[in-house]
Amino acid sequence: MLPNRCLMCQQRILSRRQGICDVCLDASLYKAPICLGCGRQMSLSVAYCGQCLASNTLKVVAPCSYHDGAGHWVGQIKYQAQFAVIEVMVEALICRLYDLIAQGFIQMPQAIIAVPLHPKRLQQRGFNQAWLIARSVANKLQLPLLDNVLIRQVDTAPQAGLSGERRRKNMLGAFALTEKINWQRVAIVDDVVTTGTTVSEITRLLSQQYIDTQVWCLARAEAPGLN
Repeated sequence: MLPNRCLMCQQRILSRRQGICDVCLDASLYKAPICLGCGRQMSLSVAYCGQCLASNTLKVVAPCSYHDGAGHWVGQIKYQAQFAVIEVMVEALICRLYDLIAQGFIQMPQAIIAVPLHPKRLQQRGFNQAWLIARSVANKLQLPLLDNVLIRQVDTAPQAGLSGERRRKNMLGAFALTEKINWQRVAIVDDVVTTGTTVSEITRLLSQQYIDTQVWCLARAEAPGLN
């Protein structure tokens, strides 16, 4: 068998981890407070920056930035089927989650929903990276993963490269609920959150059933509204 080597530094991993070694993972994680709304670094440990406190209710939990370190390899889950990093990044996400709960910024949800792919896109790609991540998180936290309650009814154009306004128009009406959700608090799981347009549309849909939502992802890109 080939030795278990870190994708980032190529050094052999001697622990049970796979994909990314402890040193590279630790170097990739957030070291300062991050606004749950926009992802900006803050000097004080509070849930939201001043701008988001006044205008944004989206809560995004992520262990690292998409633009640094391990963030690149999170992107490779979707583009190169690089599944080796899922477990180690899920563990980092859960550590971040527990830290935010201890600070009183969020509550543990009662169930998990993965951001769905349109059936055509799923057939082309062969897997839904958000569902793979959600399954791992659900298993580790022993939370129900709600399959098939949320569908992507519109085969939207890829979000990459679109401006913030075009992203919002692209996602409008893209999702639909297939049944009533009998939970009060739900986490929406995706691989990466950029402007937050996709998860905001799902949050809007769930809010119609008075469901409190938060978003979990493995990496966070630039703040919503910057494009």
